[in-house]
Amino acid sequence: MEQLFSKAKGDRWIWIIVLILSGWSLLAVYSSVGTLAYKEGKGTEMYLLKHFSIIAIGFVLMYFSHKVDYRYYAGISKLLMLITIPLLLYTLLFGSKVNDASRWVTIPVINQTFQTSDLAKLALITFLARMLSRKQEEIKDVKKSFVPIMGSVCVIFVLIALANLSTALMLFGVSILLLLIGRISFKQIAVVSLGVGFLLSLVILFGPRRQTYYSRIKSFFKTEEVHTEERVSFQDDKNYQANNAKIAIATGGVFGKGPGNSMQRNVLPHPYSDFIFAIIIEEYGTIGGVILLTLYIVLMYRCIRIVTMSPRAFGAFLAAGLGFSLTIQALANMAVAVGLGPVTGVPLPLVSMGGTSILFTSVALGIILSVSRNIEELKGKEELEEKAKPKKVVVGTLA
Repeated sequence: MEQLFSKAKGDRWIWIIVLILSGWSLLAVYSSVGTLAYKEGKGTEMYLLKHFSIIAIGFVLMYFSHKVDYRYYAGISKLLMLITIPLLLYTLLFGSKVNDASRWVTIPVINQTFQTSDLAKLALITFLARMLSRKQEEIKDVKKSFVPIMGSVCVIFVLIALANLSTALMLFGVSILLLLIGRISFKQIAVVSLGVGFLLSLVILFGPRRQTYYSRIKSFFKTEEVHTEERVSFQDDKNYQANNAKIAIATGGVFGKGPGNSMQRNVLPHPYSDFIFAIIIEEYGTIGGVILLTLYIVLMYRCIRIVTMSPRAFGAFLAAGLGFSLTIQALANMAVAVGLGPVTGVPLPLVSMGGTSILFTSVALGIILSVSRNIEELKGKEELEEKAKPKKVVVGTLA
């Protein structure tokens, strides 16, 4: 373990949390893909191997991302934004549709889907960190700072919201937190938030997925009763996913049924991704759920600690934005599983089965670790310089 950490620099607690979440993910995904394997006529071991391969690639990306000096990401962020905007447009017009949502682009050669919103999150947060760090001296100037910064946020928000409203809202929330940390005027942010609220209303009322949004919001605020005399099956209930998730959590109890003993994995539509937290509680109990929640909170704490220690504004904004993004996404997934929010398609970072989500999450964590590594190197140089300084000899006088 000591040799492993000698090669992997940066905050050790973040590395440990990533290792625990990845190991837990392998157990949870292997336990919950049985129904999917049966439908596809494939073995569960194949899905486990595929998931393990993605996690392994994620570790490689995280390692190389943390080896790159985080200041290079300032230049990369501009390139990413130039790629992301047309890619999001292409996804809306020609992307692969799943559940009436154009969120994926199919890569022809390997025939794999790629979720463009994951790239957009990384691109926007790094771009905002770059802009905020460079515009600090003129941060109150509306034309030079506020308009270009908020313009990028609004463009990305609209392009994602048309197909993936939950991700767009979370990304907008993270952006607002970054802008507040970056000393953007609260009044200016409030005005733009009202404008985004208007755009949000248009997306909900007239967007391509308006019926889905209306149905989910209505189901969340008004649970429909299933009358036995009408012989309405439980599968026809609009709260089918949420209700089965609650059953999984309730039957899990304090200590859970044990790994691999979940029953609701056979009836939940996506137990390996959107509702994997419910399966974890069913198998590992409330204790397991609390431990998982604590891991994400500790991760956010370590990111905040990096923010406070970073000598440069860009590094601080990077760690804050990426840390908030991962934690808010995790809390949103957990909230849906326990019935505190309407059903969304948000995966649990580093735990849910998925390709692009794990890979871009790994890159984001690598960038955070790059900032932490830079802090450690600067601290080490300061300690060496302090030791190299000649010690002052105080000559006493005899009385």
